[in-house]
Amino acid sequence: MFDVAIVGYGPAGQVAAALLGQAGLQVYACDRLAEVYRIPRAVALDHEILRVFQQLGVEAAIRPWCEPFTPSEYYGVDGRLIRRMTMVAPPYPQGYTPSMVFTQPEVERVLRERVAQMARVRVELGVEMRRITQDEHGVQLEIESAEGRLTQVQAKYAIACDGGSSTVRTQFDMPLEDLDFDEPWLVVDVLVNEQGLAKLPAVSVQYCEPDRPCTLVIGPKNHRRWEISLKPGEDPQQAAAPAATWQHLARWLTPADGTLWRQASYRFHALVAAQWRRGRVFLAGDAAHMQPPFLGQGMCQGVRDAANLSWKLAAVLHGEVQAAAAEALLDSYGVERKAHVRELTSRIKAVGAVICERDPARARARDERLLAECGGVVKDTPRQDLLPALSQGLLSRHAHAARGQLFPQPWIAAEGGRRHLDEVFGNGWRLVLAAGTPVPAAAKALPGLRVLRSEELNETEGVLAAWFGKNELAGALVRPDNYVFGVAPGADQAGALVEEAAAALGLI
Repeated sequence: MFDVAIVGYGPAGQVAAALLGQAGLQVYACDRLAEVYRIPRAVALDHEILRVFQQLGVEAAIRPWCEPFTPSEYYGVDGRLIRRMTMVAPPYPQGYTPSMVFTQPEVERVLRERVAQMARVRVELGVEMRRITQDEHGVQLEIESAEGRLTQVQAKYAIACDGGSSTVRTQFDMPLEDLDFDEPWLVVDVLVNEQGLAKLPAVSVQYCEPDRPCTLVIGPKNHRRWEISLKPGEDPQQAAAPAATWQHLARWLTPADGTLWRQASYRFHALVAAQWRRGRVFLAGDAAHMQPPFLGQGMCQGVRDAANLSWKLAAVLHGEVQAAAAEALLDSYGVERKAHVRELTSRIKAVGAVICERDPARARARDERLLAECGGVVKDTPRQDLLPALSQGLLSRHAHAARGQLFPQPWIAAEGGRRHLDEVFGNGWRLVLAAGTPVPAAAKALPGLRVLRSEELNETEGVLAAWFGKNELAGALVRPDNYVFGVAPGADQAGALVEEAAAALGLI
């Protein structure tokens, strides 16, 4: 019997398989496609996801397929600049460029190569998961090969990473909640030649024009993506025909300026699963949620799902959590991720509302309002400012602005140069103490806890010191997925913070 079975082997499934395999678990993963999907669907990553790739040891191999995301400039009704989205300024809080564009097929190949190195992970491609059932002992999957042969796979838990039309979700009758966004768009990827590149803007652009809102994204190398809204009555399939696609692109390019890589019509949705767990079965990635693309968070959300769930499953399966607390820990996955997805989707919809206003009068009023808010001078708004913290789940009961945040990852001086914090100290539970805070005796209440004292870290850019100073903290307890469980405003509270986490895991 496997520890975990993963249905669907796209980015979320690959990251889950890699994290679980790296944790020493027996993992089975399957997908109906025999190869990586050759056309990019996602185009954006952020620094949190690069930190997960670092944990898997693949960040260096992925780096050649990534480039920094350019600023995104928003132009209103009369072609005026009304907003500019950028990234946070250096030094970067997670140790990586905060926003990146990437080439999805190549990044997926790197992830699959990493999983292939793990002897305890078995991957079957070109097969169909026909039926999934569960009982008190585990889950049972019926797998059909390309030749029609049926086999049975048993596992203690299963993760559905099988996309928006998830077979697993359907078979378990786990409905999606509608977050009130449903619009038809044409998505076009073009490999642009030098002649074409000379015609295009040097930054990504949101054309917030009532007649036809659209987006231009500067992808890696010569990859450019357009997302073009379709009008009522336009045939989505006809719009995706090559001739019609070039007509939509005529504002920018002609067929002599590049090659169509992909053109497809989609309905952009905002959906989230009502429940993310049914017994021993969990939903992740597009099987659990879909959001509009305006901040490029679709794939990022799936990787967050995998990172959140994987450490919790590993803790339960390795017996690092008492039985009485194991169910609550696994339940916290859906509690945390659903709330996070709903909040981020709400913020993405607000961005979309700026872009997609079709009434000319309201669009002009929008432009005037945005310009008035900044005093007529458009200021940079970092994309990362729109990403929410965790708000509920496995968190300290003591509220604080830093609780639920992604903990920073400073560069620290090391022999031969500098290294990221996680590279040196790993990704388990960590109690990080501000300079001068003594190590609490209660640190031993949480087995395996690493205690890091700021004054001994030799950080090179002051990221951690600035974070502690800004939040006026003596310490922070960091979970294995790099989110802050809770904080100690005073030195005498660090011990109680560790004890609170240990109690939540049933260890005291």
